[in-house]
Amino acid sequence: MDEKYLILSDIHGNVSAFDSVMKDCTGEDFKGVVLLGDCIDYGMRSNTIIEKLRVLENGAWKDKIAVNIWGNHEKLVVDKDLERLSSDRGRVMARYTADQLTDESVEYINRGMNRNGIEVFMLGGLKALAVHGSLTDNYWKAIMPDDLRGNYSGYDIVFSGHSHYPHCFTKFYDCDNAEMRNKKAVIFINPGSVGQPRNHNPLAQYAVLHLPSKRVELRAVEYDVAYEQSLFPEEIDEFYKTRLTHGV
Repeated sequence: MDEKYLILSDIHGNVSAFDSVMKDCTGEDFKGVVLLGDCIDYGMRSNTIIEKLRVLENGAWKDKIAVNIWGNHEKLVVDKDLERLSSDRGRVMARYTADQLTDESVEYINRGMNRNGIEVFMLGGLKALAVHGSLTDNYWKAIMPDDLRGNYSGYDIVFSGHSHYPHCFTKFYDCDNAEMRNKKAVIFINPGSVGQPRNHNPLAQYAVLHLPSKRVELRAVEYDVAYEQSLFPEEIDEFYKTRLTHGV
């Protein structure tokens, strides 16, 4: 029997992108949902995204969220952890988001999400790891196909975000298991970014995992980029809205 799991990361307060993803999924029955962090910041509607997640948790996603971890932007905005940012414009952006967040949003981020940015869990009988970044740095260093930043041989599936580059690949680790020809297969999945894509594709991106087949769909769907751009105030650097045009 085919079981489907919805994988979302890096929504970044982009409601139009999130709504397009939800519309794209209409009518699909998901066994579970994996949320990989950075629901907030960069985009102008972080509170609305948090409210939509709360509604889904109590409705269509009730008892289906397998994991919901912090990303570096939850840590930036809520913990005021700004020293890791490389630019002043990023600090201005994070402070703006922090000023906009309601008490209810902060409460959800603190109590409804895993603050560690990493979690081990079971999914369809498989041992899974969810991490916003990587084992090297849960928040700030992304897993990339040519640089895994850690040893993941103890897992069957690794979900990660942060890079805003979607990927799906398998790494074979050496192990002592003659039946499996002394190899351990680990699947790495990054769904890309819903609200801030950077792979030169401006569409909202997400992934769907099928079990037990382990088939992965990397999906992309159009959304109203211009409307989201229209919401940015003058005090926020133009960079954060113009990059949405090309997905960079």
